[in-house]
Amino acid sequence: MVSSYDYNLPENLIARYPVTPRDSAKLLVYDRKTDRITHTVFRNILDFVGESHFIFNNTKVIKARIFGTKETGGKVELLLNRPYRDGYLVYIRGKVKPGSRLFFDKGLMAEVVELLDDGSRVVKFKVKSEKCKTEKEIDFLQLVKILEEIGHVPLPPYIKREDEKIDEKEYQTVFAKKEGAVAAPTASLHFTDELLNKIDKKSYLTLHVGAGTFKPVDVEDIREHKMHSEFFEIPEDTARVLDGSEEIVAVGTTVTRTVEYYARTGKLSGECDLFLNPLNPPIRVNHLLTNFHLPKSTLIMLVAAFIGRKKTLELYEEAIKNEYRFYSYGDAMLII
Repeated sequence: MVSSYDYNLPENLIARYPVTPRDSAKLLVYDRKTDRITHTVFRNILDFVGESHFIFNNTKVIKARIFGTKETGGKVELLLNRPYRDGYLVYIRGKVKPGSRLFFDKGLMAEVVELLDDGSRVVKFKVKSEKCKTEKEIDFLQLVKILEEIGHVPLPPYIKREDEKIDEKEYQTVFAKKEGAVAAPTASLHFTDELLNKIDKKSYLTLHVGAGTFKPVDVEDIREHKMHSEFFEIPEDTARVLDGSEEIVAVGTTVTRTVEYYARTGKLSGECDLFLNPLNPPIRVNHLLTNFHLPKSTLIMLVAAFIGRKKTLELYEEAIKNEYRFYSYGDAMLII
């Protein structure tokens, strides 16, 4: 039951800023074979899994949060989620109806096409040409370029502050490559270039993290939860690693879900909507590196898929007792 994944977190343990350097974060290591907990620093991670093959998510966070005005003059805030059909799924703060037009800087305009039951909206983006005053639709890369100029880093709501200049660098992995995420793969934020260079065996895949990652489980029976989907892509060289017998470290929940989806379907790209939990445990990932997650979320249930609900909550209590920092800019846990 979803209520059994709840825990109490002191407000002061929610990380609102990153630590520097990145690899100075705390690391809780849990060894399943010995039932042993080790408290260390992130830069020591290779002492525990240095022989394993690391799998990283090379998605890149875009400046998906923009502010503009309605045709009526009222203010509006829009959070881009992902491409959808021949438009985009977005979240809009402010009342809108189909046909509404929203205006932003750099001539960007969004036309509301559809209102969905889950609170999201479908829009089409266009740009007004200064020369001929006409509007034309733009592709994703053109949109991203404009967002880079006018947008804001889409920090998670629990950070409870506006984005700052520091977030442009720190809310992005050092190996971010493929634009499309609206939330960072946070377990990867702890890696520095120096630490990355020490890892002998590493491969990459892409899963564009969507706003759905923050969606709460709103049904009591977790078996009834409808998981959000996110676009993924696995290069063939990474697939060969996954098809082999090497022990792998999944760096984050996004990598874990992608690897496990591939293990079940054999698909190299598409939409991943896999919900891992104790009733649907992993079959390919050997070691999980992850941050500490929200109560009653699909992410804490994914951790429980590896070690069970009871042990997961025990480790969270241990982290709280030792004043670990929680959530996106927080400390990390390694399950081996």
